[in-house]
Amino acid sequence: MRDLGVGFSYLLKGQRWVARHGKQYGFGLLPGLITLVLYAAALVALALWGAAFVAWATPFADDWSSPWLGLFRGFLTAVLFALALLLSVLTFTAVTLLVGQPFYENLSEKVDRDVSPDGTAPESGLPLWRELWISARDSLRIVFRALLWGVLLFALGFIPVVGQTVVPVIGFVVTGFFLTEELTAVALQRRGVELRDRLALLRSRKTLVWGFGTPLGVAFLVPFVAVFLMPGAVAGATLMARELLGEETVEENAEDAEDADDGAATDDKRVTR
Repeated sequence: MRDLGVGFSYLLKGQRWVARHGKQYGFGLLPGLITLVLYAAALVALALWGAAFVAWATPFADDWSSPWLGLFRGFLTAVLFALALLLSVLTFTAVTLLVGQPFYENLSEKVDRDVSPDGTAPESGLPLWRELWISARDSLRIVFRALLWGVLLFALGFIPVVGQTVVPVIGFVVTGFFLTEELTAVALQRRGVELRDRLALLRSRKTLVWGFGTPLGVAFLVPFVAVFLMPGAVAGATLMARELLGEETVEENAEDAEDADDGAATDDKRVTR
């Protein structure tokens, strides 16, 4: 259970890092704003023409008598919109990272340099077009997995009691895992870690991943919050990626030095006595 708190602390550390680096935070907002506008336009269009789409997709119900026709198509319209909202939450991060690949790569590298003992950051050595291709390919794979989970959980939501209690909790946990994978991918791809290895790495520290991604997934349900948290989420995920790979950070060194000082002070006290 300790890892849950550690994972959450990385989320907070990432937000503090971007708060201290205002310029990076400003650039990091742009991809989220672009994606938010695109998603909002799609949801508004669905709200306006969703009923017409359902009517077009269910011609077999045209001859049904009232009120069954209205109830049936109204239910399907509500289901369609709810599913669209769920998929928006599951895919927002992947699309934002894809749109803002150069921005977030730059931000992640600066975090690495800031906390690395030697002030350096790992580099992939690949041209930009290659990095974009790998990012797009891996994002599609993750989105596909997320869609499968989303459809499954949505269907399970119709089970009485369980669907209204257990399933939403599982949904947030699953969402948190996929969010963390997408965010840590920015730092791990630069280190040449393939998707299969990234997933295995995250599964080895599930509670750490849930502690980071689940609160973030809950926060992303609030309109506009995802846009403002994304830069800090990328920064925090970079810090967490370093722990997953066992890399030292300046902060860890500082803690070690502090412990050493405390130990030295204790020895001095013993000598004095």
